Amino acid sequence: MKIKGVIFDFNGTLFWDTALHNKAWDIFLERHNLKLSDKEKNEKIHGKNNRDILNGLFQRQLLKEDINKFGKEKEKIYQELCLQTNMQLAPGAIDFFNYLKGKNIPFVIATASEIDNVDFYFDHLKLDSFFDRTEVIFNNGKMKSKPDPQIFNKAMNVMGLSGNETLVFEDSISGIKSAENAKVAKIIIVNSNNDDYSDWSYQQIRNFAEVDKRLFE
Repeated sequence: MKIKGVIFDFNGTLFWDTALHNKAWDIFLERHNLKLSDKEKNEKIHGKNNRDILNGLFQRQLLKEDINKFGKEKEKIYQELCLQTNMQLAPGAIDFFNYLKGKNIPFVIATASEIDNVDFYFDHLKLDSFFDRTEVIFNNGKMKSKPDPQIFNKAMNVMGLSGNETLVFEDSISGIKSAENAKVAKIIIVNSNNDDYSDWSYQQIRNFAEVDKRLFE
């Protein structure tokens, strides 16, 4: 199997921020008299877009303006929490980007984050050193939530590749299922939060230096 292109999920994969998202959601939920366990967050939040998350939390179809208002409220909390930390990419990520560039292997980000967070990441994590901002696949308000394969299919279209040529890095349950539904050649789980992935036999890593470079030869 020779991999010709790579898709990175972002949150919890390239940027290990799961705990920050959980904390931001806890603050948001408390404000609105709602509550979720960490297990429920894994099932109902991680990897999904804000529209589907919020409709699920409030158990009704919210108006577009309410989704926008609540989404901005939560992401403002999240960004403030991020800025209180030493924001950096996952271990080994930059060296891996440089390896891929050296081999002329295309790689893109496919994230459930919305535009405000994408811009935030580019500003604070210097992503423009490696990624073309115009090629990032993000939640534009119309994107279907993972586990639908739409987000990864769009990323493959950007690279001009098919599933049997593509490697996906993911951390969320919904994201892993999305990659499976996109029929990609290989999935590698980034276990950034010490979660239980016993339902899958995919390789798990905690540093991108662990990726076998023979996949690209």
